[in-house]
This record gives sequence, structure tokens and C-alpha cells, in this order.
Amino acid sequence: MTELSLSATPSRRTVLAGFASLAALALAGCSTTGSTRPTVATAEPPMRVVPPEVLTMYGPLPDEDFPIPAAPIHLLDPIYWRQEVENTTGEAEGTVVVDTANRFLYWTEPNGRAMRYGVGIGRAGFEWNGRAHIAYKRKWPTWTPPSEMIERQPEIEKYRHGQPPGLDNALGPRALYIHQGNTDTLYRVHGNMDVHSIGKAVSSGCVRLLYQDIIDLYERVRPGAPIVVLADPAAGLALPTTAAV
Repeated sequence: MTELSLSATPSRRTVLAGFASLAALALAGCSTTGSTRPTVATAEPPMRVVPPEVLTMYGPLPDEDFPIPAAPIHLLDPIYWRQEVENTTGEAEGTVVVDTANRFLYWTEPNGRAMRYGVGIGRAGFEWNGRAHIAYKRKWPTWTPPSEMIERQPEIEKYRHGQPPGLDNALGPRALYIHQGNTDTLYRVHGNMDVHSIGKAVSSGCVRLLYQDIIDLYERVRPGAPIVVLADPAAGLALPTTAAV
């Protein structure tokens, strides 16, 4: 089994104004760093016409424990909208495949099909790849930062014993926990509400999906499912020496 190449900690993009009240904390392990940057005014991209079925797919989820607003999907390149495609991964049915080079996650299905999602991945220096499995999954998980991360970011000391679930939780509404054998890699597949992070290399190594997408994926994946993270040929990945922080 190929080892995961581990590392950690990036920088944060500004969350959409309409999501300001729900902005995810810029924390550790599976998120961007807590460093701040001045806000730079940018031109709003042209309004994209979104088909009704896509608007529905990314619509609000008021019945969740913490009601989720609609995703501003018009800001995202349609290539990253959730869609059923041909399974070109070469992996068997029931496998999570992360194509880091193209920023896609595939859930392989019967009859040569796959559900494809747009994702955000680890930025330069925080990539990982290899074969592992989804040990377990959690709804509205508690996020507990590694002690090494707390040393680097003292402001998250208050979460040493866990950040409560909620819209500002670093893991979002759902998380899939990646293990190799009995070892927790400390990497997760989880939710993120920042539409600008999808299709980008911005995280500390975890794989991020929009809230609506991680909820959809969560319902499909069963504990024990294999996960394959394909290396980006341009990344020059190294084998891990320590767990990600």
C-alpha cells in the first residue's frame, strides 16, 4: 500500500459577503491558517446562468441541525458542479478517488459510472497521495486540532478539547476520516462553504467539498470504503515523516 504523503498549513481566501455571518474559522489541520490579509476590492464576476436542477441541488437545507444556506453556485465554474460521469478512474465500484491535478473527487458507481464533485485540495507543500480507507464518518463533527497546530497557532488553544459542531466548525456538516490500517492519517474529506476554494489548492491537505456536496457524498460512502488519492505530477510529493498538522 502506498503511503500518504503528509504535511500542513496554508493561507485563507476571503469568504463571500453573503456568507460573512457564516464564515468558517481559519483554523488548522483541515483548514487554512489563521493569518489575515487586507481585503482587496475585486470586480464581481459576471452572473452565470444556472439551470434550475443545479440551483435545486445546491439550494438551502433548512432541516439540518444547523440550517445551511444555498451555495452561490453561479460563482463556480460549471465543471465543478456535481454531476454523474463515466468512471474513467480505473477503480472498482464503491471507491473514493481524488484527482488532485484536476480538482475532482469521484465516487465510483455500478455500470461504469461515477458521481463527480469539485474539490479544494492541499496547497503546495501540503499535498498527499496514496491508498487508504474511510475508517468512519461523522455528521456535524467536533473538530479537535492537533497539539502541534496549537503550538503554531496559539489562538486555537480554546479548541484543544474540540470545536463544537456548527456552521463555523472547520469540518463543516460532515466529515469522512481517512486511515491507513489502524493509523489515523489526520486527513479528512469534509465540508467547506467557501465556493472560491473549490478547484483550488488552498487547504492544509484535507479534501474540501461544498456543504451540499459533502452531505451527498456522505450518504453514498460506507465505512471501510477504499480511498485513492492520485498524485499531481507537478507536485513532486515526498513520503511522510510525521502526521499532518
